[in-house]
Amino acid sequence: MGKFMKGGKVVLVLGGRFAGRKGVIVKNYDDGSTDKPYGHALVAGIDRHPRPVTKRMGKKKIKQRSKVKTFFKVYNYNHLLPTRYSVDVELDKKIVNKDSFKSPATRRKARQEIKMKFEERYKSGKNRWFFQKLRF
Repeated sequence: MGKFMKGGKVVLVLGGRFAGRKGVIVKNYDDGSTDKPYGHALVAGIDRHPRPVTKRMGKKKIKQRSKVKTFFKVYNYNHLLPTRYSVDVELDKKIVNKDSFKSPATRRKARQEIKMKFEERYKSGKNRWFFQKLRF
């Protein structure tokens, strides 16, 4: 069977605090690592989706409603559901990596990097499905 859990693949988180949320695989570890001897992936996702905007709204209102709350976490492959979609968000690998979890300052910096890139992608109008709330 081929390896389909690759960087940029959109996944749905199935368990935990962010269950039901969409995310993007930043880096995959198919063979595991020393601390996690199973297949896992670093996932950056959307915790709170941007709200709908209309033509009648002003610039300030649109700016407020276009904000995205993000998360990033390491997930076991068993807790991820891959989709057919992929998002080519260029995240800085020096900032967003497994070492970012070690201190709160680096964690905050990584979340800000993810938030900035996701909001930039949302405003460009690409990957609309990724930025819509999952209805189920």
